[in-house]
Amino acid sequence: MKNKNVSIKVKGWLFAILWIISLSVFAQNITVRGTVADENNEPVIGATVIVSGDPSHGTITDIDGKYILPNVPADGSLEFRFVGMKNLVVPVNGKTTLNVVMESDVQALEELVVIGYGTQRKEAVTGSVASVRGDVLQEMPSSNITQALQGRIPGVEMAQTSSKPGAAMQIRIRGTRSLNASNDPLVVLDGIPFAGSIGDINPNDIKSIDILKDASATAIYGSRGANGVILVTTNKGTVGQKAQISYNGYYGAKDIFAKYPMMDGPEFVALRKAAGKFQNAKDESDDVNTDWQDLFYKTGMVTDHNLAILGGTKQGNYNFSADYYQEEAVIPGQNYNRITLRGALEQGIGNYLRFGITTNNNYSVNNGSSLGLYGVLSLSPIANPYNEDGTWKRTVMMPLDEQWVYSREIIENLGDKWKDQSKAFGSYNTLYGEAKIPGVEGLKYRLNIGLNYRNTNGGSYTGEGVFSSVPTTPSTASISNSLTTSWVVENLLTYDHTFAEKHQLNIMGMYSAEETSYNSSNISAKDIPADHFQFYNLGTAQGEITINPNNQNYYQSGLKSWMGRIMYNYDNRYMLTAVLRSDGSSRLAPGHQWHTYPAISLGWNIKNESFMENISSINMLKLRAGYGQTSNQAVNPYATLGLLSTRPYNFGDTYSTGYYVSELPNPNLGWEYSETWNYGVDFTLLNNRLSGSLEYYVTNTKDILLRVNLPNTSGVGSYMANIGESQNKGWEVSLNGTILENVNGWTWEAGVNFYGKSLL
Repeated sequence: MKNKNVSIKVKGWLFAILWIISLSVFAQNITVRGTVADENNEPVIGATVIVSGDPSHGTITDIDGKYILPNVPADGSLEFRFVGMKNLVVPVNGKTTLNVVMESDVQALEELVVIGYGTQRKEAVTGSVASVRGDVLQEMPSSNITQALQGRIPGVEMAQTSSKPGAAMQIRIRGTRSLNASNDPLVVLDGIPFAGSIGDINPNDIKSIDILKDASATAIYGSRGANGVILVTTNKGTVGQKAQISYNGYYGAKDIFAKYPMMDGPEFVALRKAAGKFQNAKDESDDVNTDWQDLFYKTGMVTDHNLAILGGTKQGNYNFSADYYQEEAVIPGQNYNRITLRGALEQGIGNYLRFGITTNNNYSVNNGSSLGLYGVLSLSPIANPYNEDGTWKRTVMMPLDEQWVYSREIIENLGDKWKDQSKAFGSYNTLYGEAKIPGVEGLKYRLNIGLNYRNTNGGSYTGEGVFSSVPTTPSTASISNSLTTSWVVENLLTYDHTFAEKHQLNIMGMYSAEETSYNSSNISAKDIPADHFQFYNLGTAQGEITINPNNQNYYQSGLKSWMGRIMYNYDNRYMLTAVLRSDGSSRLAPGHQWHTYPAISLGWNIKNESFMENISSINMLKLRAGYGQTSNQAVNPYATLGLLSTRPYNFGDTYSTGYYVSELPNPNLGWEYSETWNYGVDFTLLNNRLSGSLEYYVTNTKDILLRVNLPNTSGVGSYMANIGESQNKGWEVSLNGTILENVNGWTWEAGVNFYGKSLL
């Protein structure tokens, strides 16, 4: 009996121990749920919730700010993260419900700047970068963003080279570098070099624009960024966001700002008398005063309608938009219409994978672009445009010539007798896939793919006698077509980590390849049998049909590149960025196709030093300096092979076409490259109400690609070579201030830019 009691006691103790162990095991893993809110008690959508020490074990909050996370250690901690808010770590302490409130992080909310394959806080940038928010650009209705950018950024010149509807402005970042090739900057849309023109991007879709100006900033894009880089970031939805539908539209009238300063009738009569030349022609009279510009210009209009939907899923976001833009010029017959469709989708898969796709498509029709003002401005102000019965004269006689009469009524009533139209369709598509490498925090691989297509079709028709003083001048018609296709593939490996809370390190390596194909053609004809044929069937022409070989074109070119970049930041005080890139271009001669160039920039945040702590009037003060080299493949494809041209000739009774060497080959043709030194200071004062920057730069361009003319005795006109040097230097000042800040709901901001440059 005694032994039995011992057995019962032993079994009781074993049961108690096992019960305690099982309770302990159960307590190690619990399910935690709760709500994440901000300081205003609004739900934080898409906040990241992870187990401290295990970043792969986590979830995100839903549209109500709620979360559920299973298998959480009861004695562990949860970490809450969201962009623009301070990270929050909360001990679990065995609780199954944790409701938290996250605070705004003023430092994290500072303006983020896109720097190429990444972003940085503005105060950590060491290169010359200027930024403009998309909502600022949308304050000015325009067909493209160049008009809205004008005058906003120092060192960036916007020149209005055409007043035609839909025309983009010429962009020059810190002046002209190349004497032979394009000086247009590279446009990068959502991280991928953009194959279209900047006018193909709908301003309503833009979130921000960042412009890289100096070589230390642009070197990451290699030869494509030799003339500066414009980084365009478009709107996206937010993870977990409810679908939002928005409409934005406007309508406005257009009129000429000022007429060309031409003489009126009495002034013109006085000039002729003073000169003692020219007698009035039969259509002229001293008592006539015709304002031809008044008879020609009309009131134009501009309208835009944009419909967008954006939102997010548990691990993704989306944004789709449609836009219609129409612009009627003040010149009759000129108008521009554009339809834009855009879609963007990003989706995460688990904790390690993410992919996205963006497509930008636009279709535009441009009418009347060939009609200018020369014919209007050259008409005599004392010539009467009307017949005795009040109808329009076809032409007016002047002392030296006879001129066709231009007026808005005549142009608008031409009907099928005149048509000048250009249609364009572009599709620009990017795909990416991103994978975090398990086991190495901060290491990820990204694949970018860009696929682009652009097609243009143009046609023009001028009926018999139209725009001509001779009524029997034969009708003419022409058609033109061009097709551009391109692809780009970029492989990026990035390591981003912070050591000991003060050492921020970002290392990136990239290998990329791209190829562009282009072909165009043009055909013209005379004497079209009927106006309604216009340019749609040139084969019916009764006159000459011309296929000029100089108006036909084809090329295919490729570029391969590798790049490495290191960005280091110590305690947000001392910053270093170093880039090494090499490009290989198919446009240059074998043995000279590759060029490697370095770039380095330094920054010092003086405000973050201990001796600046008590100076409250200065919010940010940063010095920076940089050196970089960029190159330019500023030659047409196949320029290294020389050039053959054609010339027609008669060989007896036979009409033939001959070929001759018009440009010699150059087996030593290499890269044109530039070296740039840049020095700058950025500052923010008076509780962030006054900010600005001062910059000075010097750019030396060497081995300029230029044609060398040869004497006639050589039998060849020229050859392409690396000759000459140039220097471009200047200074830039930018000041921005908040004069009134939320005073009875009113905010008044002002900005001013100054810059000067010289070219040697």
